[in-house]
Amino acid sequence: MQSKRERERIGREKLQRIIETCKSISDRSLNPFLVDVKENISIAREYLPEWEIPEDLCLDAETIHQIASVIKLQSEWVRHRSTSLYTDPFLLQEKLARMPKEQVVETFLKSWHPTIELEQISLHSLAEAVRYWEGLLPLKERWKEFSSAETERGLATREELVQQRILREKAFSEELDTFWLQLKERVKEKSAEGKILYWDFVGAETYEETVDRAFMTSFLITYGYATLEIHPLEEEIFIKPHEKPETKIGNKQLISIPIAVAVEDWARWKRGELK
Repeated sequence: MQSKRERERIGREKLQRIIETCKSISDRSLNPFLVDVKENISIAREYLPEWEIPEDLCLDAETIHQIASVIKLQSEWVRHRSTSLYTDPFLLQEKLARMPKEQVVETFLKSWHPTIELEQISLHSLAEAVRYWEGLLPLKERWKEFSSAETERGLATREELVQQRILREKAFSEELDTFWLQLKERVKEKSAEGKILYWDFVGAETYEETVDRAFMTSFLITYGYATLEIHPLEEEIFIKPHEKPETKIGNKQLISIPIAVAVEDWARWKRGELK
């Protein structure tokens, strides 16, 4: 036989579960009919004589309040379903199972309204097409609107072609040699280790000049005028010029190393944030 203290403990736990269930129904907008209102009221009525202290009486009142909230939700649920002509799927399934096949087919045909679209050329559309083509001007007159503008022809000087970067001022081999000498002079000025940071060499006042210097540097490395020295951990790239162009590769395997020269990287270099 349960003692009074044990019965009170069990009663509090049951009331607390009822409160939590009702709150979850309200907070999550679940079906309020999942709660058995009659059974929950019976549990609250069963343990009501056991309560003596105010805390237990407040717990009982909270239980009744939450049950009342669920009853209100049930009323609103029924009102909404009735106004929207809602029918429970289970009831429809039961009703269809009891109907004869002939009646099911007849009901389906009455409610079935397929969408049909018919497209065809009518006399009216043909007349509209004829009027359209008759209103068009002949091709010779229509093509006059797209006549190309005549431009004067002339000769371009070598200086103009160099300015537009169609031609270079020097032969490419001469320009590459000049750039190689510039690299060696910069290395002697800034480093005693025979190398210079990549961005310290290719970086220039303008982004366009920086791209041009990076372009020439790539040919220096490809043709053996210089080599790259990469330190992955320090995230540093050095350019090391050779005393003489190394035309023989030997048994070494060439590896393509892409280096991005974006506007953002150039701006970071200008601010001193990029090596």
